[in-house]
Amino acid sequence: MQWASEQQRVPQIATRLGVAENTVRNWLHRFNEAGLPGLFDEDRTGRPPTYSPQEVSVVVATALTKPDDLGLPFGHWTLDRLEVYLNEEKGIAIKRSRINEILQAEGLRWRKDEHWFGERVDPDFAKKRGSSPPSTRFHQRGAPS
Repeated sequence: MQWASEQQRVPQIATRLGVAENTVRNWLHRFNEAGLPGLFDEDRTGRPPTYSPQEVSVVVATALTKPDDLGLPFGHWTLDRLEVYLNEEKGIAIKRSRINEILQAEGLRWRKDEHWFGERVDPDFAKKRGSSPPSTRFHQRGAPS
């Protein structure tokens, strides 16, 4: 708005800001109509949230629960395992990418799993591990590894 008050033209302002001229005109119009409040984003209807707060809570709570405690045959979660569990056991139709977004929004992140060398002590390890490779594991940010 300052550049417009200094008599700079729309094309000059658009070039300086790296935006289209119509964008500059739109914001100038909003400012001229409503002053500073006109520069704030207006409410938008948009798409409603896909998952309820209760479903999001189930996703986070499940991810923070040890699979062993749920009677599952593996020791840690992967996104693929969470997706299958949430779809089949909890009835929440959710993709792994959305699970990851929800967990990151909660301040949780994935980390690389340790690599093991030598022979496994448990002969049923491969069966217990499940179909998903143990490439990543979940932990809470700030929690000890």
